[in-house]
Amino acid sequence: MTEQRITSRKNPALQQVKKLLSSKKAREEAGLFAADGTKLLTEAVRYCPGLDTVILSDGVQAQVPDHVKLLRVPGEVMESISPMASPQGALFLCRLPEKQAFLPQRGMLLLDGIQDPGNLGTILRTADALDIPAALLEGCADPYSHKVVRASMGAVFRRPVVQTTWQEVREKCAEAGIPVGVTALSSRARDLRQAELKDMAVVIGSEGQGVRREILETADAELIIPMNPHCESLNAAVAATIVMWQMKV
Repeated sequence: MTEQRITSRKNPALQQVKKLLSSKKAREEAGLFAADGTKLLTEAVRYCPGLDTVILSDGVQAQVPDHVKLLRVPGEVMESISPMASPQGALFLCRLPEKQAFLPQRGMLLLDGIQDPGNLGTILRTADALDIPAALLEGCADPYSHKVVRASMGAVFRRPVVQTTWQEVREKCAEAGIPVGVTALSSRARDLRQAELKDMAVVIGSEGQGVRREILETADAELIIPMNPHCESLNAAVAATIVMWQMKV
């Protein structure tokens, strides 16, 4: 493995990193995404076959595979490109994985319009921990933004991220005989403890709007998480965790 030293903040490789960190379009055009942190780098080395380039600050050490490009930069240069207020001294690039086909499964989670990167990453991390299959519907945050990757604690390296549409989900779940439930605050909603979630696919809606009306109107069941009447809703990641745990019961 050859180590290349870069001292200029205007180096094209470092400018590309900044674009990948800030732009989904740039990620898709380059076929790469960027992430930061020594812990995540360890996870990527272990689980991500698409690890492409590693950038380390002076004095920071890491185990980097021989086939991966290694760039070494001064601390102040790392500070200029890192998205973190206090950089850990490691940035890295991975190739975007190939698109994964949606396969309907019983006991799976469907995410509708989860836009907060922290929530999305936390849900993917929990799904990985509980071994729950998950798929992203329209309107979700980019699972390969650095904020989602960080919040997932490397789950995006360990499990494929499936992105699909409600139309495809509805058609394929119907063909497979898998009922689709949605979490909703309505008088028709059934206490999820009384439903066999392990036999269903369950939709968690967006933080502000909940599940889209289109999905509410065509789903097979409405489900509610019982809570104090004075509480209107739960954080999307918390609600998803409760649903996933109930799937394992």
